[in-house]
Amino acid sequence: MFAEQRHQIIIQKLNQDKSIRASELMEHFGVSFETIRRDLEYLESEGYLRRVHGGAILKEPDYSREIPLPIRESIYMEEKAELSQIAVRYVTEGMSIALDPSTTNTQIAKALKAKFDRLTVITNSLPIVNELISMPGYTVIMTGGVIRHEEQSIIGDLAEEFSSRFHADLFFMSMSGVTLEAGITDYGVGEIQVKKIMLANAKRCIALADSSKFGQNSFIKVCGVAEVERFVTDSKINRDIVEQFRKNGIEIVYK
Repeated sequence: MFAEQRHQIIIQKLNQDKSIRASELMEHFGVSFETIRRDLEYLESEGYLRRVHGGAILKEPDYSREIPLPIRESIYMEEKAELSQIAVRYVTEGMSIALDPSTTNTQIAKALKAKFDRLTVITNSLPIVNELISMPGYTVIMTGGVIRHEEQSIIGDLAEEFSSRFHADLFFMSMSGVTLEAGITDYGVGEIQVKKIMLANAKRCIALADSSKFGQNSFIKVCGVAEVERFVTDSKINRDIVEQFRKNGIEIVYK
């Protein structure tokens, strides 16, 4: 087994169990302690975990900075899949939908193609395009622009101008953090500019955030919490947060 394959399995196990022992990994992979030590050192340097005596624990993501795409693709995936199933209830056959680049919206794309045969999707996300390209009844519109390799997104003046031409029925907007005080925040200046255009042009906007994003502030404010129709999250959301938002007239749907 290649090191990259071991790394992916270790990340998956950590995401599920939150901690792991080196001895368990040695037995699982049939490799030496030195091999596991190097694997854990590498994954720690990449920000996936924190090494402790005898093994490692999952490192909670720091939403104040940009989290690498491979890490986001391995954390809170059950929560993202759960909220996606809730979110697509607001979609009807034949709608036009805007999706910004995120691992959450990639899950939305998977949920859409499992439920609908005919949609128009506007996006500046390469993973979302790849997810939907096999759907013959879908009109998938990808913006032009400059590819940002780290995010597999398309940004720049051309992406912004292109996005401004479309007025989607519904925009599913993802984020890195949200609080009542700071509003919806994210990182990636280029992606945020396109996101703001999609928000301004869409007839409706539903904000998507797994439960880990609430109470977090990221780098740049996108908009206030009152500028979206509602928030959709997963069932692990703290009910006190739901009540705080409700008292301020903001709906959070989690079931």
